[in-house]
Amino acid sequence: MMQASDSILFSGGAPGAEAAFGACAERHGIEEVNFTFEGHKIDRHRGVRVLNHEELQNGDVSLTYVGRLMHRRYTDSPTLRKVLQTLWYQVNNGQEIWVVGTILEDKTVRGGTGWGAEFAKLCNKPLHVFDQDKLGWFWWNGEDWQPSDSAGGPVIKHQHFTGTGTRTLLEPSKKAIDDLFQRSFR
Repeated sequence: MMQASDSILFSGGAPGAEAAFGACAERHGIEEVNFTFEGHKIDRHRGVRVLNHEELQNGDVSLTYVGRLMHRRYTDSPTLRKVLQTLWYQVNNGQEIWVVGTILEDKTVRGGTGWGAEFAKLCNKPLHVFDQDKLGWFWWNGEDWQPSDSAGGPVIKHQHFTGTGTRTLLEPSKKAIDDLFQRSFR
């Protein structure tokens, strides 16, 4: 178990999975940094870090590139671009990435969250996904998703970790996040 007071959650504070990660962090006394941008609706207001235009540009990525990598098409909306840019900050700052979503047949994760998971793969960071359809934790071994084989469930092993995911958080996923924090911190 890790010392909660030495840990930092990097997230985005959005409704759903990010808000659930943040609420758990607060209950456990873990510092929270939520990357966002001016005008973005967030549920978490603890540790908010509003990125300015120049900072957002540091996390910019070609939507054509992301679309090819993710096997889907993204519309070039200013909001979507900023969300992807904030995901860059979340993943870049975390040493270990925890995502709630759905793993698709092509081994990507559904939705905008999928870019965070793909970026974590590109950065070769430990990556874990709670699949809301399969109701279980999976980890990326560099080539494929493997079910978590940890007795009792996976634990957070790095003090600086990222928690992100879908805005449509199902009750079993909320419990999975709560259980993850219970197993990981004292």
